[in-house]
Amino acid sequence: MKFYIAIIATLIVLSALFSCIRQPEFPDEPIITYVDMNKLSILQGNKIDAADTLTIRFSFTDGDGDLGTSTDSFDVFLTDSRDGFVNNFKLPVIPDKGSGNGISGEITIRIPNTPFNICCTYPDGSTACQPNSRFPTDTFSYSIQIRDRNNRFSNVIQTETVTIQCK
Repeated sequence: MKFYIAIIATLIVLSALFSCIRQPEFPDEPIITYVDMNKLSILQGNKIDAADTLTIRFSFTDGDGDLGTSTDSFDVFLTDSRDGFVNNFKLPVIPDKGSGNGISGEITIRIPNTPFNICCTYPDGSTACQPNSRFPTDTFSYSIQIRDRNNRFSNVIQTETVTIQCK
């Protein structure tokens, strides 16, 4: 009988200790960390070859949990290293939950290599997105940043370099 009382007392003490564990505290501005990409080489988008997709994953934390917007504004920004062109994306609104609104998670962005979406640019000014025998490949990376509903921007992260096959 004493054995069972000791086990119950131990469980009560452990339950009390675990219930006092504080939730992690994140800063109010979003923080992002690069995770990975599904490939480092991809065919230039064209109408002949099968469609393919470049997938980018990164993790995030946000102390006040105000990611995503219901307005028409964008909150994910991918900047192409070659020309500074910014691809904009929207996050879905992440609802507030519980007393602490700090959130963390992972974001996946999929970019299909449809014609004129992922394509080669050429240093000699040749027409972009067209095959060019003088330049069989092109390389680029993305800088990524996100913004929360209070207009606070995250840090900027960099992807790995991707090689585009320009055929």
